Formats: sequence, C-alpha cells, structure tokens
Amino acid sequence: MNYDFNKVTDRQNTYSIKYDPAARGKPADVHPMWVADMDFPAPPCVTEALAQYARFGIFGYSEPDAAYFNAVQSWFARRFHWQVQREWLTITPGVVTAIFIAIRALTRKGDGVLIQQPVYYPFEGAVHHTKRTLLVNPLRYENGRYSINFKDFEEKIKQAKLFILCSPHNPVGRVWTQDELVQMGEICLKYNVPVFADEIWQDLIYAPHRHRTFAMQKPAFGDITLTATAPSKTFNLAGLQLSNVFIANEKMCEKYRQTYLASGLGQPALMGLVSCKAAYEHGAPWLEELLNYLAGNMALTHEYLRVNIPKIKPVQAEATYLAWLDCTALNMTPQALDDAITNKAKLWLSDGRIFGEGGAGFARINVACPRSVLQESLCKLERITQ
Repeated sequence: MNYDFNKVTDRQNTYSIKYDPAARGKPADVHPMWVADMDFPAPPCVTEALAQYARFGIFGYSEPDAAYFNAVQSWFARRFHWQVQREWLTITPGVVTAIFIAIRALTRKGDGVLIQQPVYYPFEGAVHHTKRTLLVNPLRYENGRYSINFKDFEEKIKQAKLFILCSPHNPVGRVWTQDELVQMGEICLKYNVPVFADEIWQDLIYAPHRHRTFAMQKPAFGDITLTATAPSKTFNLAGLQLSNVFIANEKMCEKYRQTYLASGLGQPALMGLVSCKAAYEHGAPWLEELLNYLAGNMALTHEYLRVNIPKIKPVQAEATYLAWLDCTALNMTPQALDDAITNKAKLWLSDGRIFGEGGAGFARINVACPRSVLQESLCKLERITQ
C-alpha cells in the first residue's frame, strides 16, 4: 500500500462540522460517524497542487481553462466512456446548490418534484425551500435489498415537472442496473419530465458493480438530463466547493445558466478548480487503494454486526462509504434508537428518519475512517443492546 489510510488525524478545531457536536445539539463526548466526508487526507497530488498555488499567493477571480476541462473530460471518458462536451458544463459550488438551481430553472412554485425516499435529505429540503410540491416514490425494501416500485413511479411522474435521481443511491447504497435506469428514463420521456441525476458517488463503487451514467443509457436520455458530478466525495474535497454539471440540451442548459446568474453566483472557487484538475489528472492510483480500504471497512462492519449485534442488519452496500443499518429488530421507537446511539453508545450517526419515508428504525454510519476508529465505534454500538 502506497497510502496510509490507517493513520488517525485529529480534526478538532479545523472548522469541521463533523467534529463540532455541541453546535448541533449533541453531547461533546460523542464520536462523529455521520456526515459524508472522510477522515483521510486528500491525495498528495491534490495537497501538493494546492500548496503550490498557495505559494504563488495571488487568489483573484477565476475561470476554468482548457486544461481544466481536458482533465474533467478525460476522467469521464476513461472511467465511464462518457464523452462530455465543454459547452455542456456549468460549474456550481456544490451538488446541493445545483439542485436548487435546477428546481428554480425548470419548475414553478407549486409544481411537483419527485424523489425516491429514503434518500439524501437535502433533496426534500430543496423542494420545500423552493415552495414546490414534494412527490415521493418510496423505494421497496424486501429481503434486505432496495428496489424501485415502477408502478408507483409512473403514477407519481404524471404529477411531476422534475425528477431528482440519486445514482448511486445515498443512503441505501444501490448501484442502479441498466434495466432500472432505462425503465425510469423511458417513463420520464413518456411524460416529458426532465431528470436531475445526482451522480456524485459514481467513483465509489464496489466490484462487481459498475456505475452507468444515466444520460448515456439511451440517446434520448441526454436531451432530458442534467448530470451533477463532483470530485468531493471521491477525493474528500467537499470544503473546496465545486461541482461540474453537464446539460446537453442547449435550451435547458441556457435556462439553467441564466437561473444560476440570477441566484447571485459568480465565478467558481479557485482552489476548487485547482484541486479537481489535480485529482482527475493524477488521483486514480490513490482512488484504487482507497476503494480497497473502504471495501475492507465495509466487510469489517458486516462481520462485526453479524457476530456481535445480529439484530442490526447492514444493507449490502454496492457503492458509497455509508453503511445503512436496519435496526428495526431491536424493537425500539425511532427516538429511543437515536437516544441509545447517542447516549449509550456515545456515537453520532445519521438518524434514518431524516432521509424521509422508510427511514424510521434505520441509522447511517460513515465507515470512511481509519480501521482502528471503525473497530472502536462498532464496539461502542454494541452498548445499545446491553
């Protein structure tokens, strides 16, 4: 191994929301395993590029150049055989910002926006904050696996002006198959509903699964899709505030950009550009080692729970570094479960209820940390059954 993922890094007093429990109503002595950032430093190619620019010392207004786009284009071509075009690209401060812009650009107040819960909670927040109508196509949970209720999906899409797809899915860890993506896309085409495809987790996939870019599954899908990507989850760069959004449809792209400008947003963050370019040009070897390490952490989580806390059943993660824990066999109310995790286990996990319908009785744990920290946290989790 060329990179040391076992090293424990002290993140206290580093402006980290993950390590500031008191500010969010949690006891000061809980260990944070909640928000989706990693406890690993970014790859050396990124930190060196940032340090070099810091030494340069001028941090003026910034715009992406041809070299930046070439790095981005090459990454998607190599990893997903997706040939993005420069005119499709709009850079936003993050995928959540990109979702707000898409909702405002493509819908009006009161319009229906469809999501698939349990899902990343800012999806629901974006719908409510923009005064749109939330539509939910609940995922089916059967025999420890999630799937799509397509009959319900088609009924709900008739009422929608936008569908927000989470692919791969956070928190349930599904990598949607080609058949699933095509079936969703054909229904959206049938009712002329554009798709915002949040593909931020596309690089963090466990074999034998592989990510399929939604917009590529059929030629017509590219014309209705806004694809949001970012290096932030892959390389632990969330604080650098950059995502790349690709929209092939010229009219939809122009409408999106005009809404972006009307939101008061300007040029992309300089260090975001620097870090993304460095990561996409030189970060692949680091990523391969990271994936192996994360797979080991997921395996440890599953085995520890099977042996020591069999009533907590982790859903098999096909992607992400987030384990979705089915705690319903503990027969606790959702509030009692969260209280036990916080006050008995002294852990800060994401309460499943925040992910919406179907989340009650579940918890999400972030396993992107040194193995010793994960082992200690799993031992603490055992206390809730004692």
